[in-house]
Amino acid sequence: MIADKIKMLREKKGITQAELAKKLGITRSGVNAWEMGISVPSTQYVVELSMFFKVSADYLLGIPSSATVSVEGLSDRQIASIVEIIECYKEKQDF
Repeated sequence: MIADKIKMLREKKGITQAELAKKLGITRSGVNAWEMGISVPSTQYVVELSMFFKVSADYLLGIPSSATVSVEGLSDRQIASIVEIIECYKEKQDF
């Protein structure tokens, strides 16, 4: 949950809610509301928090890690081949 992660990261950094709020240009009660789960940060603040704490926005939002591969410039047939290979590896899980 984003509330728990914000609080944990803030405490790990050794700063108060007021100090975090000042760095973000918001009120201490705004940070408190995030940490209590009363409200959630806007997209802008998710980005600012991730940069401040040096974590990914995905981490803050609880999105599982995944990798992406650019298929730009490949044909539909080539993309289908790559997807097939990935599915094959997922099925085998021996590698």
